Amino acid sequence: MDALLDAVMTAFSLILTMDADLVEIAGLSLNVSLTALLIASLIGLPLGSLLAMARFPGRRVLIIVLNALMGMPPVVIGLLVYILLSRSGPFGVFGLLFSPTAMIIAQVLLVVPIIASLSRQVMEELWREYHEQFRSLGVGPWRTVRALIWDGRFSLLTAELAGFGRAIAEVGAVMIVGGNIDHVTRVMTTAIALEVSKGDLALALGLGLVLILLSLATSLAGYLVKEFGERRYGA
Repeated sequence: MDALLDAVMTAFSLILTMDADLVEIAGLSLNVSLTALLIASLIGLPLGSLLAMARFPGRRVLIIVLNALMGMPPVVIGLLVYILLSRSGPFGVFGLLFSPTAMIIAQVLLVVPIIASLSRQVMEELWREYHEQFRSLGVGPWRTVRALIWDGRFSLLTAELAGFGRAIAEVGAVMIVGGNIDHVTRVMTTAIALEVSKGDLALALGLGLVLILLSLATSLAGYLVKEFGERRYGA
């Protein structure tokens, strides 16, 4: 019990003193996850909009596939990315394996189905409400998508938060494609797994507390923004 209490106190000390290793690992985690979220949003939001507005052969199958991919085991995604980026793989010539770029690619593949599926639901409701008006005014598809995304921005925030949560908490895929290399690809989740295996509970607890605080801050920010939108704009 004393050892656990000491580890907890040391963890708080690492956070309060902004320990260099902890800051470096947390910074890399945020950099990788936010970059992956941005790329995934640029892919997922238009894809979700397309599925909400268009009717084409195979649409229902694509929706089912995206919903299924939301629950895809991260280690499977990591394995696929590893095969593609390995020296014997089709993209091995770029030398991306065991780099932050490889981790971003893996996280993008994990986050895109979440953002696409959740945004489709939001956009479908908005499209049912406004599609007659847009058609009568002759508004083009891209302007329609931009208008719907703007109108549903507060609801779409939920999809973004879900994607960020998936990315920042990921360990299996980034461990496989990143290699958990110190000062290169070591992020919070992989560092926690390593430090626990080494018996260094202080750093592991410190990183765990940072993860929890990030999760709480993200949820709080999303709640406040959505409440603001609903009160001011009725969104």
